[in-house]
Amino acid sequence: MGCLSSLVLNTIALMVVAGFFPGFQLDGMGAALMAAFILTVINLLVRPLLVLFTLPITVFTLGFFIFIINAALLMLTAGLMGDSFQISGFGMALLAAIIIAILNMLLQNFIIQPLQRKE
Repeated sequence: MGCLSSLVLNTIALMVVAGFFPGFQLDGMGAALMAAFILTVINLLVRPLLVLFTLPITVFTLGFFIFIINAALLMLTAGLMGDSFQISGFGMALLAAIIIAILNMLLQNFIIQPLQRKE
């Protein structure tokens, strides 16, 4: 259920961010689902290596460098998606990464975990 819930959470978070910010554009639900899939795969494969390699700076910045890593991975996802997913710049990617992290935390704590406790 871990990868599926991550895919659903990323899709919802991407659609919410795309709805509120003009510098963050997705071409519909299919593009959001594909971007969420790519982002989930990147988060599973690439993110742990980046976190490990940047551990000293992450510790020095008290964990805030994770948002930079998330923004870079979001930009990578947009680059892989082409014209169907566009981010206007790194500042927008950083803002989106912060909002996506907050949305994922809220959705995980208030929807996914209560549903898993009922099973």
